[in-house]
Amino acid sequence: MAELGVIVSSSLHLPPSSSLSKPSSPPRRSSRRSLRLSPQPLLSDVRIDLTSPASSSEPSTRRLLKYYARLASKIARGGRFTDFLMIAESVLTSDAVAAESSQFVARVDTRMISSGIYDVLRNGGLNVVLDFLNGAHRLGFCPSSFFDEAAIEALGVECRRLVERRRLDEFVEIMETLADYQFFVKEVVDPDVVLRIFVQRRNVEMAVRYASIFPHAQLLLCSVMNEFGKKRDLKSAIRTFEAIKETCGGYNMFACRSIIDICGLCGDLLKSRSIFEELLAQKITPNTYVFNSLMNVNARDLSYTLHVYRHMQALCVTLDLASYNIILKACCNAKRVDLAQDVYKEMKDLQSMGVFKLDVITYSTMIKVFADAKLSQMALNVKEDMLWAGVDLNIVTWSSLISAFTNAGDVDRALQMFEKMIRAGCAPNAQCCNILLNAFVESCQYDRAFRLFYTWKESGFKVFQNMKKREHDNIHDSSLLDQLTGDGDTQSICLYDSKPLGNMVVVPFRPTVATFNILMKACGSDHYRAKSLMDEMKIMDLSPNHISWSILINIYGTSQDIWGAIQAFKTMHRFGIKPDVIAYTTAIKACVENENPKMAFILFEEMKRHKIQPNLVTYNTLLRALTRYGSLHDVQQCLAMYQDMRKAGYNSIDYHLEELLEEWCEGVLSGGNQNKILAGAGRSHTMKKPYSLLIEKVATHLQKDVGDNQAIDIRGLTKVEARIIVLSVLRMIKERYQSGKPIEDDILIISGIGKYANDAANHESDVQHAIIKVLQDELGLEVNTGHGTGPVGNSKDQKYQARRPQDIGLLKVTKESLCHWLQRKNRQ
Repeated sequence: MAELGVIVSSSLHLPPSSSLSKPSSPPRRSSRRSLRLSPQPLLSDVRIDLTSPASSSEPSTRRLLKYYARLASKIARGGRFTDFLMIAESVLTSDAVAAESSQFVARVDTRMISSGIYDVLRNGGLNVVLDFLNGAHRLGFCPSSFFDEAAIEALGVECRRLVERRRLDEFVEIMETLADYQFFVKEVVDPDVVLRIFVQRRNVEMAVRYASIFPHAQLLLCSVMNEFGKKRDLKSAIRTFEAIKETCGGYNMFACRSIIDICGLCGDLLKSRSIFEELLAQKITPNTYVFNSLMNVNARDLSYTLHVYRHMQALCVTLDLASYNIILKACCNAKRVDLAQDVYKEMKDLQSMGVFKLDVITYSTMIKVFADAKLSQMALNVKEDMLWAGVDLNIVTWSSLISAFTNAGDVDRALQMFEKMIRAGCAPNAQCCNILLNAFVESCQYDRAFRLFYTWKESGFKVFQNMKKREHDNIHDSSLLDQLTGDGDTQSICLYDSKPLGNMVVVPFRPTVATFNILMKACGSDHYRAKSLMDEMKIMDLSPNHISWSILINIYGTSQDIWGAIQAFKTMHRFGIKPDVIAYTTAIKACVENENPKMAFILFEEMKRHKIQPNLVTYNTLLRALTRYGSLHDVQQCLAMYQDMRKAGYNSIDYHLEELLEEWCEGVLSGGNQNKILAGAGRSHTMKKPYSLLIEKVATHLQKDVGDNQAIDIRGLTKVEARIIVLSVLRMIKERYQSGKPIEDDILIISGIGKYANDAANHESDVQHAIIKVLQDELGLEVNTGHGTGPVGNSKDQKYQARRPQDIGLLKVTKESLCHWLQRKNRQ
């Protein structure tokens, strides 16, 4: 049957399709006569026909509306949406059918339109369909009614194609349009998939805009916020949180709890506290869950956790079991056994009153408190409380019990507890096994650790599964408890009904990288065995990490194979592992222990080039790298490192550096080793002042160029300190003179003994005399004195005097005297 839409398109006068005969049977003559007598209007004559007097009768109008509705539907099925809109607009804007316009809309065949939309979308005509929906919506149609399941799927395919091509702005705009047309947009594209893309792109604005389309926008935004948190992107999470506040017109407690958890995940505890303070400032009382999240995030700070706890009580917010468990966790982190015991006792009192029932987390945390304090018997007492309460021990509980004995140094009891755990039906995980292996290694039972490891690896663990509960919970026979967790034969462990506890299964042992790292520590200086462990690790599809390589480097260093250590350090790069501060420090330590300080400092400089911050061990290892200073460069290198260390906030062991400085300074004297003065009273007097002050003064002088004006201020120093500073400057001048740098100026020493000297200046006078004696008697230098009565020395000295008070007691070693002294040294 010929389509009426095609006939209209060719401008032929034909009747509606209902009056056409089928092609297989020719139309009757009366029908043809009817066609000639009653011609139907053209598409272009719709408005005229509807407004003609002949169409004013109600039956005729409805017949024409039905006809044009069918005509428009068939045209839309052919994908000619512009013609559909033309017919619809002509009909719906006609004054003659204003009262019957709803009839036209109702008679439009949405199945035909859906078919046309499906065909157009299959041919990539998404924009054509969108323009059609816009026009239909403008005319009063409900665009979503034009889509059946097939059309919706085709629309989803096109929209997903936009997402795949990362045309996200266009996609969101389309989704907003469809939402305005009352589409169920969740069926078009899964919103979680799109939001994850926005999270990957850190595009908060677009994620908020897209999520706002959906009625459950707050939940979607909370999901977006959590995804940002997983990526440690706190800034984007905070922006999403602010959008949630705007969406709901206030504070959403679930969102507040989530953002506080994210702050803890990102390590910004202060931000979590500021959010809490913001809630209180708005006169909003957080619920229990928000308080719990805040305490949990700040559990490392016991004082603040207790502050929040008291705030909960003041606001009459109910504390649940999780609240008390978090407080107990904070006590555990702070090593406050006494306070943890008080909290535990209060929790048991509340349990006896029926407020709540203690769970496995409570008991496990309390066991860990005693385990960390090396109170193994107290930990066992908590285990008994747990069994009496009918709470099953989980892997965390057993691991804490094992740790209690390993921390106390009782490795045999720890092994017994490990075996009890297996007989109780709890399969050990890798962390639990590592605790036991590490205990053997720390107690130097290396062979025993290796035997356990290979036994586990070959045989696994035989564990009872599906253990049955007791039939009588009120039975607390200690012998039965011992039977369930004791050392007896596992085949004989039965309940009162004489039935086996369960089926025995073999659980394989799955070591981790940490397991192999523990065993590598047991290799001592045997680097061949350590390398075989690393090879075994690779066979098990495990990749050695920074710690693995650091242990191997340390083993090479212990075996005095420095080149093997350096080679292992370089091999890390070839395996794609960037050395961290531990690896660098271990390699530096290997160089120092094998008396190669030059290589140690090369690694230190490389470390700084790669912007890896040294730690306290790195600095102290390097400061001990030199047993004596051979040149000015060695001294300057150590002093520069010392200053970096102080700036980084580390406290150094200053006496070692000072001893080396003194030995280096005394080298200026002939037979310097015989003139060391840091003994007896001199040493004890020096100890009264912090070494760092003296070292900083020496560093300041040694960083000057030999051509600079050498002014040495010894005011307020002891004899020992003044001697070290003066001799360090002379040693620097001597080494630079020997390298070809001439002396260009005198040396000025400010002693502070001027014309107004009195009895209070006796100490400064003694220091001055001691320095003069060193310069004149021991070094043979010419020293001129001046007590501030006028300028001393040449024009440069006059400039210096003009900038300082005159009563400063100057000692001057002339340039000529320095040159003669240095020439004598060279001849010697």
